[in-house]
Amino acid sequence: MGYNDWAAEFCALNQSLFTDTADFMLSSGLQKAGYNRLNLDDCWQLHDRAANGSFQWDPEKFPNGIPWLAKYMNDRGFSLGIYSDAGNKTCGGYMGSLGYEELDAATFASWGIDYLKLDGCNMPDPSEKTYKQIYGRWHGVLENLAQPLIFSESAPAYFAEAENLTDWYSVMDWVPKYGQLARHSRDTLVFNSTLYWPNITGWDSIMFNYGQNVRLARYQKPGYFNDPDFLNVDHANYTMAEKMSHFALWSSLSAPLIISANVPALTKDDIAYLTNTDIIAVDQDPLGLQATLVSQDGTWDVLTKDLAGGDRLLTILNRGNFTANYTVSLARVGIISDNTVPYRVKNLWTGTLSHVSNQITATLVPSHGTAVFRIQALGNPIKVVPTGMIFNTFSLNCLTASTNETLSWTSCIGSDSQVWQVAADGTVRSLVNYSQCLTDGGFNSTATITQCSFDQKQSWKYHLSGNLKAASSRMCLTEADNGLVQSTACGYETNEQVIALPGGVEIW
Repeated sequence: MGYNDWAAEFCALNQSLFTDTADFMLSSGLQKAGYNRLNLDDCWQLHDRAANGSFQWDPEKFPNGIPWLAKYMNDRGFSLGIYSDAGNKTCGGYMGSLGYEELDAATFASWGIDYLKLDGCNMPDPSEKTYKQIYGRWHGVLENLAQPLIFSESAPAYFAEAENLTDWYSVMDWVPKYGQLARHSRDTLVFNSTLYWPNITGWDSIMFNYGQNVRLARYQKPGYFNDPDFLNVDHANYTMAEKMSHFALWSSLSAPLIISANVPALTKDDIAYLTNTDIIAVDQDPLGLQATLVSQDGTWDVLTKDLAGGDRLLTILNRGNFTANYTVSLARVGIISDNTVPYRVKNLWTGTLSHVSNQITATLVPSHGTAVFRIQALGNPIKVVPTGMIFNTFSLNCLTASTNETLSWTSCIGSDSQVWQVAADGTVRSLVNYSQCLTDGGFNSTATITQCSFDQKQSWKYHLSGNLKAASSRMCLTEADNGLVQSTACGYETNEQVIALPGGVEIW
């Protein structure tokens, strides 16, 4: 949690910007709420290295120097982070770190830096192999420091929008081994939007990065977090509901909360939602889990996850253009209930407490607004079965059950036929009929949904690669042509076979 200058300032960063921002964060309560670091982005350095090869800060921008700035932050309870690039030059055209990894890491550490954001512009070549080699080198260098730096990797962002996502998935396989967080997609919309995305809104940008993040839940765990980029909370065309949704969704995903805005100009209303302690607790939950999709129907997204202490999160996003109510059954968020035992539900925006036994209704959710609830058991712990959508992370089509034992990959419409329970024994059941299980058809055959019989054809294992593999045939669930659901030989992280499952499913 903290601050980065890029989305608001680009290359116009300087010493007073950072000292003024830190002072405001201290006086406004942002630091007390957990925003305790400030990170320099691109353009802090000179275009040339010193005679000994080391980086030089720009003395016009930082007249007292970066070490002085780090001490200024430390004296006030903040940490200071910095930016570099794995290639020859940064994205802004300044000196990159290629070939200087050990020297640059030692320099940053000597300045009092404890966090490195490493971008991926201007690499020797654009291959996944080269990115892995160079980011892996950085991992080794940082780990060998007396006090290793937090390592934020931008590598996945350079592979996120290819027609074949295999390289994106491959990068996502190794970034958790090298660092603590990784930016997986585009920048959130910066003030000069035409630089990246002409003719789109800030809300479009939030929805794009959110949509990328929900494909990647399987990678997140304590010690590694998917990063959908900054909270650019003062972007000119956000409504207040959109600002609050940005914060609520990122928190539901347990994503880094790094504000990139003119922080001293934030309003009291901005500070109020950004310091909501209940929602920050969701973001900083010790389990570190990412909320996963229960359902999507084009207007409403429903997400859920486990929280520490046995609680359950329910997040409801209204993508529509009108204020409306929406009701979610406890079964849809994976809670096994007999409809008689009440649960305590806290609305995390209002603090209001209520008691429910079978469903939760979000009332008057504004257009582009997000409702957030924490569900607690009264008495015995909540019993949860991982429940939600199963979808192809390339096509975004949902696994859909029918009443005649057939399956298909179709557009997500939010129906019970697209909500699945994944039990500890590996069976996969549709909410439409709990007595029927996803059944392997064998090599290059059609998968079906048939009466549960607990044999190997109905036992599945979910792998970090995104493959859902049948225990009987070792085949992978596949989206074939025309929406057919088949069991076929497992490829290497192919578009047709990388599947997202509900959170809480064991990953092999």
